[in-house]
Amino acid sequence: MNRMTLRRHLALCCTSLVLACSAFAQPNTAPIKIIVPFTPGTGMDTIARTVQAQLAEKMGQTVVVQNMPGASGNIGADFVAKAAPDGNTILMGANTMLIASQLYKNASFNPTKDFAPVSMSAYGTLMMVANPKTGIKSLKDLVTTSQARPGHVSFGSPGVGTPHHMAMELFKIETKTFMLHVPYRGTAGYTQDLLAGELMVGFLPVHVAQGFVKSGKLNALAVGSTKRHPVAADVPTFQELGYKAIDVDLWYAFFVPTKTPAATVNKLNAEFTSILQQPQIKEILGKAGLDASASTPDELGAIMAKDYPRWGRVIQLKGIVAE
Repeated sequence: MNRMTLRRHLALCCTSLVLACSAFAQPNTAPIKIIVPFTPGTGMDTIARTVQAQLAEKMGQTVVVQNMPGASGNIGADFVAKAAPDGNTILMGANTMLIASQLYKNASFNPTKDFAPVSMSAYGTLMMVANPKTGIKSLKDLVTTSQARPGHVSFGSPGVGTPHHMAMELFKIETKTFMLHVPYRGTAGYTQDLLAGELMVGFLPVHVAQGFVKSGKLNALAVGSTKRHPVAADVPTFQELGYKAIDVDLWYAFFVPTKTPAATVNKLNAEFTSILQQPQIKEILGKAGLDASASTPDELGAIMAKDYPRWGRVIQLKGIVAE
């Protein structure tokens, strides 16, 4: 009887061990949600939908892109910050969240503390341009005019706190100039008035601006990247012109909740890196004016650590508040 009882116990133990190992080895089959905190058709939305199918194939999971706009991206970002840290909820973020989280006093998350960086996804370069009617043909012309006649030069943006606005506020700080800001509700009206000469200067994405520059409708002054952009190779950077602190590239990146295990973060990083390196992905994003570019989690974290206080300083010095 003792031997039979022992055998039964051993059999039960083995069965339990097999079941436990089987359960432990089960792959993650829950759907992955990529939260885009802005409306469809934006740069973030384009990136998320471009990588969606391949990420699903590589991860062996359904991938859903969910738009969750509001409060300049804060609503979607807050949702991800509070999500389960299991790698199944990913934020398609951008440097705008470093700005918006400091513009809105009721923002309930800190982008440098509540998210684990996964990978950069793409860059979008901004170009400063001037309407030809102004006679401003160079950055030197703009600085000279602005210093000689404070408030005479008007600049526009798609809205308060947008990268276009913040880039110009940083430029004003660095050049000790005063220019009149005219905020719009979106890009269309702003671009139209810049072309019509209702506004004197402003920032536009390089792929958009260069077409108007080539046709003579706008004058190119400088690009906000650290290196000249291939689309406008003859346009100098701010850094080349002596303004070392003006690096105002738009950037887009993937994030997960901060307590997500490192192994999960690294797995996602590897898959996103593989996807973003593919020529067809680069081509699709390139047509949308985006330069595909992956990074390590640490590299992305370092960029955030630099940009977050920088934009906070601009917001504080200029007294900028959300509309």
